[in-house]
Amino acid sequence: MIRETEVSVKDLIYPLFVVPGENVKHEIESLPGNYHWSIDRVMECVDEVVELGIPAVLLFGVPSYKDAVGSSGWDMNEPVQQACKLIKEKYPELVIITDVCLCEYTEHGHCGVLQNGCTVNNDETLPLLAKVAVSHAQAGADMIAPSNMMDGYVKAIREALDAAGFNHIPIMAYSAKFASAYYGPFRAAADSAPSAGDRKGYQMDPANSDEALREVSLDIEEGADIVMVKPALAFLDIVQRVHETFNRPLCVYNVSGEYAMVKAAAEKGWIDEKRIVMETMLGFKRAGAKMIITYHALDVAKWLQGK
Repeated sequence: MIRETEVSVKDLIYPLFVVPGENVKHEIESLPGNYHWSIDRVMECVDEVVELGIPAVLLFGVPSYKDAVGSSGWDMNEPVQQACKLIKEKYPELVIITDVCLCEYTEHGHCGVLQNGCTVNNDETLPLLAKVAVSHAQAGADMIAPSNMMDGYVKAIREALDAAGFNHIPIMAYSAKFASAYYGPFRAAADSAPSAGDRKGYQMDPANSDEALREVSLDIEEGADIVMVKPALAFLDIVQRVHETFNRPLCVYNVSGEYAMVKAAAEKGWIDEKRIVMETMLGFKRAGAKMIITYHALDVAKWLQGK
């Protein structure tokens, strides 16, 4: 009766990886229990998401081709755009959120256009990110979640969406995204690891807290409807500061490394997986998160429903 914090199925967002090809359901080695899905089979997973009452999915795409500028990111025939159309036709009420970045689509694996082969050109990248966002909205996405961390990215995407007639599409900004070692399993899953260098030039130093608040403030000024802290577990102090400082819906991303460590320890029998995961979800909510992106979403939904 006096419990202060509750976790609900309605808090959850489930990440989905869509890939080229046919009849593909391939377990992601670094994210056990999660799969690469081809378009002809992705509805198997979406059906389960809807049946469990999870309100939203976050789509990531592995493209059929890559180039220097990531042009497959705005190709309407690629997996993310095709998945948006298919899901929206069957489940119009399911919220489709799409990741907007170039790392999955560029041959070098960086989140923007490179100059001199090593440095991301921020300003040349912005219009390309806007093209990706508009293509997703045209395909049926309900929300755009840009994860690239370029300066001015929210403004560029907001203006492009508005100009294309999608002023109703909200933006969930990866506002405080840290240059974290916890992303390792995801980069294998999305085939998005940089071929050279790292992303410290445009992602945040994990040592910085005040900078996170400045980044969130800038994104809100540019039009972000929802802000995010990523990763979540090692940055709960940032989550709480953002929650207490800004009057905006706050999302956390329970990232791949956090997930993989739990799964590995559970496989060894060293931890009680259900208790650990649910305690973690409570921690996110207690710190102030309203939404949780997590690879545990299917299991959490089942546990909450006593399945």
